[in-house]
Amino acid sequence: MRIIRKLAVAIALLTAISGGAAAQESIKVGDINHYKRMAAFAEPYRKGIELALKEINAAGGVLGRPLEFIFRDDQGKPGEAVKIAEELMTREDTVMLTGTILSNVGLAISSLAAEKGYVYLAAEPLADALVWSSGNPYTFRLRTSTFVQAAMLAEQAAKTDAVRYATIAPNYAYGTDAVEAFKTNLKRLKPEVEFVTEQWPALFKIDAGAEVQALEAAKPDAIYNVTFGSDLAKFVREGGTRGLFEGRMVYGLLTGEPEYLEPLGDEAPVGWVVTGYPWYAISEGPGKTFVDAYIAETGETPKNGSLVGYMTAQSIAALIEKAGSIETDALLEAFEGLTVDTPDGEITYRAIDNQSTMGAFIGTTAIEDGKGVMVDWAYVDPTPYMPSDDEIRAMRPAD
Repeated sequence: MRIIRKLAVAIALLTAISGGAAAQESIKVGDINHYKRMAAFAEPYRKGIELALKEINAAGGVLGRPLEFIFRDDQGKPGEAVKIAEELMTREDTVMLTGTILSNVGLAISSLAAEKGYVYLAAEPLADALVWSSGNPYTFRLRTSTFVQAAMLAEQAAKTDAVRYATIAPNYAYGTDAVEAFKTNLKRLKPEVEFVTEQWPALFKIDAGAEVQALEAAKPDAIYNVTFGSDLAKFVREGGTRGLFEGRMVYGLLTGEPEYLEPLGDEAPVGWVVTGYPWYAISEGPGKTFVDAYIAETGETPKNGSLVGYMTAQSIAALIEKAGSIETDALLEAFEGLTVDTPDGEITYRAIDNQSTMGAFIGTTAIEDGKGVMVDWAYVDPTPYMPSDDEIRAMRPAD
């Protein structure tokens, strides 16, 4: 009998131990990004996530469990991203997916999410097709819509005397969306404008000399620029050398983001109207708290990617807490109208299109202490710039 009692006690003890371990098992989220190909954005993004996770887990995690991100590199290739996504869903036991910068990769994961019935938070991709023309019930987006940021820039452009516009944008989903949005909004505000040339360099393969020459030959009054990263650097330097920007207003989507503006140093453009992230000038509130915490944690100054990563982890933690579950149906229901307190203030994930109400910083470029910065900036609510609900319903496929 003593042996039987000892066995019973041992079994009960093992059950208690395993039950306690299960209670502490982490909730896993699969993050897919271009960590090598676009390290300037992706690494700060990851550090922003890691800061948020540290804070979330120090406060007790979500549903009493640690929140964990499984990071994977897709090399910026849609096919590789889809392969990794399937592995994260089946082998890593992740509850949902997030990440990606490039829009073509985000669209590929979004399509897979719809096919497999799996929740995907597109943290960074900017193509509006993600939530509009190619939207689906399983895909949500954090970053400010391309349409909205282009509309903000078009509003500023419409206040000038410029009539003849030229555009330059990378030749893929984000670039084409960005140009179309700017044209649509500017023509609505100022019908007499005309677009005299459109340049479409391949992503990260710009022939800056040829592009600058083509833009100059068209003799525009103003230029709308959508290039970023190394393409932006080459375009700015070649355009500056050849005098393309002299006497012309330039409107730059994303140009004010630190990951793209700071590397230009004292070659940064002056007087461009841009969207970006002026972290160095945020002096109070939750935005300042985030900046200080990020610098203290990483020893680096934040980039826009840092902010997006931090808000991604915040959004997912808030989502799971609201759902009270990690089941897909509960997550989908909780995402509708989800509100999240962030460094940019409270944002909401809209039920009509799964797009967050994260706003955008808009201002003018300048050089201070040998570095490019944004001045005369403001953080702008996106709501007035969104298409109408009827327009969005017409764009989105039937669920």
